Amino acid sequence: MTLLSVNINKVATLRNSRGGNVPNVLDVAKDIESFGAQGITIHPRPDERHIRYEDARDLSKTVQGEFNIEGNPIPKFIDLVLETKPTQVTLVPDAEDAITSNAGWDTIKHKDFLQETIRLFKKSGIRTSIFVDPDLEMVEGACAVESDRIELYTESYANEFSNNPQKAIKSFISAANKANELSIGINAGHDLNIENIGFFAKNIPNLLEVSIGHAIICESLYMGLENVIPIYLNKLNQTN
Repeated sequence: MTLLSVNINKVATLRNSRGGNVPNVLDVAKDIESFGAQGITIHPRPDERHIRYEDARDLSKTVQGEFNIEGNPIPKFIDLVLETKPTQVTLVPDAEDAITSNAGWDTIKHKDFLQETIRLFKKSGIRTSIFVDPDLEMVEGACAVESDRIELYTESYANEFSNNPQKAIKSFISAANKANELSIGINAGHDLNIENIGFFAKNIPNLLEVSIGHAIICESLYMGLENVIPIYLNKLNQTN
């Protein structure tokens, strides 16, 4: 079964645009879980322009399922993760001023840093995942630094899907096969949506979890979270 973790950064962005506490990210997270999602993902950035560090602390006390904190492991982020002890930390190499994540790790170039950081988190009992492009060498590098999982960066798949689904997913299948060979768990995320998620999930062997935020929030403007989340769950776990 592939788990659905919903990224609620966009909910925090909406809240922050007006000040106050509407929408309340804690209430939305609870509702998302009640609608069937098995996890909540957040990506706090240093400027706290959407999810705030205090949100992470509050969510760590209320999320019932998988709690995934993703971000660039700068000292402030590392301290937050060690304090809140989420189910999983996903390491993403985004710049501080990045609008959104736009590349996976070079797990070869940053081997020593990643290995040291991962060991720190695992010592505290936190599952680790590394955001990577669908590149066999980068998957092997993730194994070398002892990461529990990889998260496949799926923007290229999403961009190519409508033109040629088979071509779009080819490198991801290869990366997933390599991860399975190396006994690394497989997550995925970035620009996955209602249209492309089913094909992706059917073709990626042993896909454990997807993290989706922007698309789910946008689709929910028209259909409602309580309707959109079951659609994703159905598409993620269709067998034919």
